[in-house]
Amino acid sequence: MIKKNNKKFVKKDFKKGVKPDFNKSSGIFTKKKIGEIGSVPEGKFELMGKVNRIIQTTGPTVFVVSDGTGSLQLKGFAGAGERSYPEIEEEDCVKAKVKLEEFNGEIEGDIVTITKLSDDEHNEFLKVMEQVEKDRARVIPPEFLVEGNVLNKLKNNFIEAATQIRLAVIQDRPIIVRHHNDTDGYSSGFALERAILPLIGKQHSSEKAGWEFFTRAPCAAPFYEIDDSIRDTALSLRNVAKFSNKMPLIIIADNGSSPEDLMAIKQAKIHGADFIIVDHHFFDKDVISENVLVHINPFLVGEDGSKFSAGMLCAELARFINPDVKHVEFIPALAGFADRIDLGDPVIMEKYLEVAKKEGYTKELLSEISLVIDYISAKVRFMEVREYIEVLFGEPRDKQKQLVELLAPHIHALDAKGLMMAKSNAKTEKIGKTNLQLLYFEEFFPGFGFYPKPGRITGMVHDNLQEEKGITSLVSVGVLGTSMTIRATDESNFSVHELIKFLDSEIPDAFVDGGGHKNAGSITFLPNKQKEIVKLTKDFIKGRS
Repeated sequence: MIKKNNKKFVKKDFKKGVKPDFNKSSGIFTKKKIGEIGSVPEGKFELMGKVNRIIQTTGPTVFVVSDGTGSLQLKGFAGAGERSYPEIEEEDCVKAKVKLEEFNGEIEGDIVTITKLSDDEHNEFLKVMEQVEKDRARVIPPEFLVEGNVLNKLKNNFIEAATQIRLAVIQDRPIIVRHHNDTDGYSSGFALERAILPLIGKQHSSEKAGWEFFTRAPCAAPFYEIDDSIRDTALSLRNVAKFSNKMPLIIIADNGSSPEDLMAIKQAKIHGADFIIVDHHFFDKDVISENVLVHINPFLVGEDGSKFSAGMLCAELARFINPDVKHVEFIPALAGFADRIDLGDPVIMEKYLEVAKKEGYTKELLSEISLVIDYISAKVRFMEVREYIEVLFGEPRDKQKQLVELLAPHIHALDAKGLMMAKSNAKTEKIGKTNLQLLYFEEFFPGFGFYPKPGRITGMVHDNLQEEKGITSLVSVGVLGTSMTIRATDESNFSVHELIKFLDSEIPDAFVDGGGHKNAGSITFLPNKQKEIVKLTKDFIKGRS
């Protein structure tokens, strides 16, 4: 044991990466920080760490320890399935001599000796470890890919979000990324994934650790549903009980800012989860910020979220999280064009396009990639499909090119079929100065599994009518049994948010819900109120014409 008068020596030498020599007579175990030995495939080392988890396998007992610089699995064997070193418990701080070896692609340490630190040593070690974690989590802000008011105003939010994410990795906390099920959402999730996974692999000296400590999954609804929240919480609680995992940090991207997200967020927080929100959708009142660690949204700083997409924000955030992140520079242009940001802010989109061109991505290629992502997202639905998504985003580039060349013509043909169906079934009428185009999908849509989806069809027929007939004041509404998807031009003086308020006041028993941007969004209602909702929508347009 280390004597009390060596207390300062412990702190001083740990910071330098040199631990006190617990067995000077050995002369064969090199004192190192875990972060320094994690990439070494073999050797004999002496280390100190906090026991985060203890896993009893059918063979050895596995102690997962961290010293703030990294985490390492230490194996002790007393007998098949028998608990080794029963005096060591979770949250203990230990000193150990280990022999490193590689097992199934992971670096592990076979325990030669392991003992608990004294109370004084324990407390001193935790103080030093906490400071090491803070130092490692600290963000050195990079230059933004492009200059813009939105980014400059949100810079402190980026720094705080990146710091919290880095700290979660360092503290062995699982991270869940939830994103909208479209190109902008996938761009958001993938950019974060590209930044976070390498940090997790480095932290645990294992590429496989990314499967244990990181999950990315799409959300079907334009908000974080209570269903998804309960599933995320239930699986996390199981992992806490089964593997001694910590409750996760959940990042919601391209969703999360609306009151509809609040219950789901609060539900998970009760069980110990924390949240970071990266979104660009409108909200009347900010009820989210006080319930999350960090909230990033252009509307929070007086900017219009229809002029900056979530994928653009997350690609910039990825560079704050991991300064060495690769292959995210083209993502803002991909996400921005997919979400029609070029209509809101053509200047910022031109800047991002120039960045993408340096990576070999033209506007035409980005459009084709976006098309394929939209198609694939409709097919995989809620699956994570991490490796497939990597190919879609150019990992590797040659397969991305082959996939786009194969699928894009097929999807264009499907789009043409969907547009023809919509045009032959659309009903158009003039309300004041505004043209209303209605699509009753129940009358012609083939049903589940058909591509393009109703939202895409509505967008296509909305654009087509403007192009073919030069109509500028136009509202297009796709009507389904319990929902409507809406597109509108600026000239129509429309607002999805104002429509929701109007409907809620005029027909409260329809239980209207929804959201989106001013000129593009969706609403839901009770099925027996569909005809009244359509009639009131016409009244709303008439009142604003």
